[in-house]
Amino acid sequence: MINKTRGDDKMGQHPRAAPESTAPSLRRRALVTAGLSAALAPALVSASVLSSPRKVRISKGYGLLYLPLLVMEKQRLFERYAARQGFGDVSVDWTLLDGGNSVDDAMMAGTLDFAAVGAPGFIELWARARGIPNVEVIGVSGLSTTSLSLNTNQPRIATLGDFTSADRIAVPGIRTSLSAVVLQMVASRLLGPKHFAQLDSITVSVPHPQAVQSLVRHENGITAHFASPPFSALELKHPGIHRVVNSIDVLGSLTLDVVYAPKRLVDAEPALVRAFLGALDEANRLIAQDRQAAAAIYVAASGLDVSHDGVMQMLAAPETRFSVWPEQLMQYVDFLYMVGTIKSRPRAWNEMFAPALGEFRPS
Repeated sequence: MINKTRGDDKMGQHPRAAPESTAPSLRRRALVTAGLSAALAPALVSASVLSSPRKVRISKGYGLLYLPLLVMEKQRLFERYAARQGFGDVSVDWTLLDGGNSVDDAMMAGTLDFAAVGAPGFIELWARARGIPNVEVIGVSGLSTTSLSLNTNQPRIATLGDFTSADRIAVPGIRTSLSAVVLQMVASRLLGPKHFAQLDSITVSVPHPQAVQSLVRHENGITAHFASPPFSALELKHPGIHRVVNSIDVLGSLTLDVVYAPKRLVDAEPALVRAFLGALDEANRLIAQDRQAAAAIYVAASGLDVSHDGVMQMLAAPETRFSVWPEQLMQYVDFLYMVGTIKSRPRAWNEMFAPALGEFRPS
């Protein structure tokens, strides 16, 4: 979805084998194709020499994880910080995208400058695109940390081992979305590394808002949903819905979403990255200092059926935090390397991020 705004059998116990890599993957060939297309585009130039307003395209999402970006949009913070970096007339196109695959596709098509996405999806794209001219991506900042809750409408399900082939777990994207990968990580920890993919065969791709409705109404065969706030919190308010597992209880606190950009943009316009970091950091401070205002922005901008008091409670949860600096990203890296999703890994998390983040100091 895209909007623009100005059976009772127990699950099989065999893990899914990692794909062989004797030939370039379809994904890598797609990246190469995208790189050739991008090479035909006009070269990036400094905003100071543009005769028309510099348009910056940024993605956002539905969940509370994206609140800093919604604050940036409402308060026009990027425009303010871009002016401080010497950019003249800057306009921002905010694009609502649901699911990491949609975000990555838009980035590869050259229709985004800054993209907010689940950390595992970014890490996979960074690893696969590394070294491919005009397609390489690089991290810009962390975004948000909170818990993912696996909720169910089935009283018989108390643990991961209780799911059967008759169940369906809703996630935004099968095997690749943030929810899908974190669910694999939870399964690896609770069921054993060999069984990380045990639940893959019963996951189905459903956008979060629709998944909430299907779960609480017992529709479309959905018996569980793995999601972050506000979706997980909204579900748990309904009778008959209970939590099976919480990601933080199993994996600890992890940055769930990050922001990334084309490496060619970061290399050509580092001032644009500094403007983004300054704007994002101010948005985070507003959220911390004035939850009332931040909650009001989310209620108005999210398009979801959430109350101001409900959002205030979610923001007060100790596990919900917003920061430009990511947390525990190497836990994702180690898992993705172990299961064969990525073939090489960085030595440290900051190897995947722009130098501007290491140099950034809050105002």
